[in-house]
Amino acid sequence: MSTAERSETTRESSLDISREAIDQLAAEATKLVHEYFSKIDTKRVFPDTFAGKTNTLVDAELSLDGEPLERIIQECRTVIELSRHNGHPRFFGYVASPATPVGAYADLIASALNANITCWRSGPAGTDIEKMVVRWLGSLVEYSDDSRGLMTSGGSMANLIAILTASRRKAGTQVSSTGLWNAGTPLTLYVSEEVHMSVPKAADILGLGREYVRKVGCDGRLRIRVSELRKAIAQDVAQGFRPYCVVASAGTVATGAVDPLDEIADLAEEFDLWFHVDGAYGAPGALDPLKKDMFRGLDRADSLSLDPHKWLYVPVDAGCLLFRDDEAVRSALSSEDAAYIKTHGYSDDEAFAFWDYGIELSRRFRALKVWLTLRYYGVSKIAEAVSDDMKLAAYLGQLVDQADDFELLVPVELSICCFRYVPPDLRAKLRTADETGAAAINQQLDQLNAQIMSAVQTGGRAYISNGNVRGHFALRACITNFRTTRADIEQTIRIVRSAAESLSGV
Repeated sequence: MSTAERSETTRESSLDISREAIDQLAAEATKLVHEYFSKIDTKRVFPDTFAGKTNTLVDAELSLDGEPLERIIQECRTVIELSRHNGHPRFFGYVASPATPVGAYADLIASALNANITCWRSGPAGTDIEKMVVRWLGSLVEYSDDSRGLMTSGGSMANLIAILTASRRKAGTQVSSTGLWNAGTPLTLYVSEEVHMSVPKAADILGLGREYVRKVGCDGRLRIRVSELRKAIAQDVAQGFRPYCVVASAGTVATGAVDPLDEIADLAEEFDLWFHVDGAYGAPGALDPLKKDMFRGLDRADSLSLDPHKWLYVPVDAGCLLFRDDEAVRSALSSEDAAYIKTHGYSDDEAFAFWDYGIELSRRFRALKVWLTLRYYGVSKIAEAVSDDMKLAAYLGQLVDQADDFELLVPVELSICCFRYVPPDLRAKLRTADETGAAAINQQLDQLNAQIMSAVQTGGRAYISNGNVRGHFALRACITNFRTTRADIEQTIRIVRSAAESLSGV
């Protein structure tokens, strides 16, 4: 082809860059990522920063002619320094596992491809891989070897789809904006008082009404009381309400409690309710042979939410909703309104569309990082990392239990430990205080522990969050980090104690 012919068939775009420039970009970006992974444990967990500080260090003006790569990469280093480092071995704040290098580079590949996984014809390979990943995830937690489902932005979106499906299964499309069924019969949803906020929020978004979300009390391990659940359902049936779904937790985000899934499945069958399990955080705990009994009944759920970005060490965002009855989900979400998305001349497999099973139309190629992570490491190594996280949480619970200035607020079930600092003098007063006196002391302890948490977070050497356990302010450590060691756990206890003693004037 001549130069003249090539110029007519090749667009000279203002966004094209040379092979040399691409090589330089790849080398510099890879170097930056390598530096980050190799030095993450030397950084402050939370940066020494304040709102707006980034704007003073990174040029915020929009350039007309572009900036040199060297300058941009250096500013990316500044962005890294001014970020909270979820991958730090002493980050225990929330349910946020760090990304492995494999997962991070998988995201690069997915972004380079920039496939929009709406349907098979939009992303043939991506659709097939997502279907495979869904089956793998179902098998991984022993939910089903033939799971159907889809990747989502996270557990909140997965729970929303599940609640929508459950309500439509019971009432079809006859649900009004006030949550009423058939002109006057409210649909009712049953959850634990420890339920994740996304579930009542989903009912609210769907117009089903928060007032029809029944929160059932918990036992000493903060698991839903099945006897109270039965009573609540029976009472609603007797009063003419329309129960449609029960949601159980396979690892609450506050304490890691796992509800008695098998017993709840029995109730769901008895009352013809959709049984959804929120395992967004905790479902991978089933990979540990010592924990399998806790998850008995998981395989009986109609749907299950599970977030690989929470405890399978892949980058955000990577949520998932698993289910068996794909027709129930499809009938709740399928739409043939838009002519431009209709399929013509395709086989059933080639006509497959994720928009028939979810809310999003535009969807990232989320499955690639899960697929690559599972293929690279294999199930055994992933399971070992999950088990090690739980052992470290149990070790933290032991250290707390053995100390005379800490109190374990609830047994460690999975990889979350909730505790509080209790100075020995206040502990002694609590033993003899009457109800009024104990309430005053506990209020004092709530305030002190809130200050401790803030001091630890801003100190930058470790990061813990908080929870509420039976009305007490809890220091909460969630361990979903393959970099964490026993030494990190011991150091965190020392950091918390040091902050507490400083605030207490000890």
